[in-house]
Amino acid sequence: EVITGTEEAGLSFAGAVGELDSAAGPYVVVDLGGGSTETVIGDADGVRASFSADIGCVRLTERCLHSDPPTDDEIEAARDAVRAQLARTFEVVPVQDARTWVGVAGTFTTLAALAHRLDAYDPAAIHLSRVPLERLSEVTSELIAMPRAQRAALGPMHEGRVDVIGGGSIVVQELAREFSARAGITELVVSEHDILDGIAMSLRR
Repeated sequence: EVITGTEEAGLSFAGAVGELDSAAGPYVVVDLGGGSTETVIGDADGVRASFSADIGCVRLTERCLHSDPPTDDEIEAARDAVRAQLARTFEVVPVQDARTWVGVAGTFTTLAALAHRLDAYDPAAIHLSRVPLERLSEVTSELIAMPRAQRAALGPMHEGRVDVIGGGSIVVQELAREFSARAGITELVVSEHDILDGIAMSLRR
């Protein structure tokens, strides 16, 4: 069944926050994919606003990060690209109203596994875990600076994410900076649940 972007945002949001305390809302949910980054804000009553930015971990890597490890100029170009897209996002999504930041998809779950110093990827340990922004900054900075071989040797790192986790880390760093400044958010909540869980919840209802 083909659905609209608005329906997709609503289902992803419902899946991501379905197990969270409604008192922790409004939530800003970010789904960081390969080609785009969806930002959705809402609460127990549903989605208030959403925007799909034309930037993701694969697209950013292909566009800006060509060296191993990336050069300072490449990293700065990537940051500029992310900031331009987030500026468009924040024109639509009032993130200053959010109380809780929820991240879904592989970049966030991998960062959480590394932040918690897991030896291997463990969905049960990652789901709804919390990462202070200070720790998140440490992990992302390390990944951005790492050569590919070092990233590939990390226990929780999926083979398909090795080449693009640096780009994803840059997006996450810029999101963290904005959410901290705009909403006073101090931590990231990572959810293993997303649109598939939202679909299941909608069918159950």
